[in-house]
Amino acid sequence: MKLTTPIFFAGCLGLGPVSLIHAESTVAPLIPTVDGPVFAGDPPTETHPWAVHDRNRPLPTRVEPGTASTHEQAGRPPSDAVVLFDGTEASLANWQSVNDNGNAPMAWKVENGALVVEPRSGNIRTKDHFGDVQLHLEWSVPTDVTGSGQGRANSGVFLMGITEIQILDNYNNPTYADGHAGSVYGVNPPFSNPLRAPGEWQTYDIVFRRPIFKDGVEVDPGHFTVFINGVLVQDATPLEGGGGFMRRTRSREFPEAGPIMLQDHGDRLMFRNIWVRPLPPRAVEGGTDGRLEPAAAMAKRSGIAAGIRAHAATLDGRARMFRTMESLVYEVDAGALEAANAMIATEVESIQNLSAQEQEDQKGRIRELEGALRYLAGCGAIADDHPSRVAIDAIVVARGWREN
Repeated sequence: MKLTTPIFFAGCLGLGPVSLIHAESTVAPLIPTVDGPVFAGDPPTETHPWAVHDRNRPLPTRVEPGTASTHEQAGRPPSDAVVLFDGTEASLANWQSVNDNGNAPMAWKVENGALVVEPRSGNIRTKDHFGDVQLHLEWSVPTDVTGSGQGRANSGVFLMGITEIQILDNYNNPTYADGHAGSVYGVNPPFSNPLRAPGEWQTYDIVFRRPIFKDGVEVDPGHFTVFINGVLVQDATPLEGGGGFMRRTRSREFPEAGPIMLQDHGDRLMFRNIWVRPLPPRAVEGGTDGRLEPAAAMAKRSGIAAGIRAHAATLDGRARMFRTMESLVYEVDAGALEAANAMIATEVESIQNLSAQEQEDQKGRIRELEGALRYLAGCGAIADDHPSRVAIDAIVVARGWREN
């Protein structure tokens, strides 16, 4: 991408020089994701590696959305989903019985595009393991379902095979609150009961974030967010260790990944349209967006700066100068600072050699450099009395531009 768009530096928080972790010397060039201003807002900080409206920040990955399900037909998953069951016999290969450590034959069957529980044959689980995910599944019970309380089409979906979101026909069928359909079983009841009548398909959309521990200390309790038929019933509910039957659980470490398990509780019901989308890591576990720990943010800033410097090396003239200056906002690298100072000094000398009328004609060029130097001074990348900044300020004042 050619940097032909004028670069404008907005106001900057005053951050003093910092000692940063240097990135590896071989770095892929970081090409801006969009044209436009270098910054339109506040710069990086000790806990946020990106500037506000940062043009260097990676853009979201394109995902083709899926389609909604109807009673007659399952919808289409989004394009980045890992499909676990799509109504075909072939997708049974994604699952295994939990019996005999996964070696027993799986008794659950496919009937009319649905995965049907074989009562008292045992739970099933995915062969693949997953960490944090968005999970979608749909389930239905027969119209002639019988029983009451926990004995009425009981099942559940267990994330990592550990912690359960309850599946139960609670349409006109009360039970204890933390065992209700949509509950984090044994931990937290759902807000409400948006279930449809027996014979209709129920849709669960679940966001699962596992607990994170560092050195044996919980730094994020993990949480569940659950929608039933499009209605929010769990809102970032902390896991509190996972839940269980008749016993309060305690905080505990989870593995990095585990299977998704569907429960056989002795009742007949059906599943369809099961898919997951693995989620990016949170900041607390190494993610690079959001509020980071200072060491992680500074390391990320160093990497961003290195990528910008690598890109600057492919450019010429003013584009190279401004791109090198931009890298200093993330990391005050000695080599980049020396190179930027040399290019800035050459630019300033060229401006000083212009006649008064030529300076008027090139006002935009001069004010652009003035703004860039002001921004760098505000970030602590250069001193307030940097010689080039003083020289440009003198021209701006002499031309009477400071007020306009």
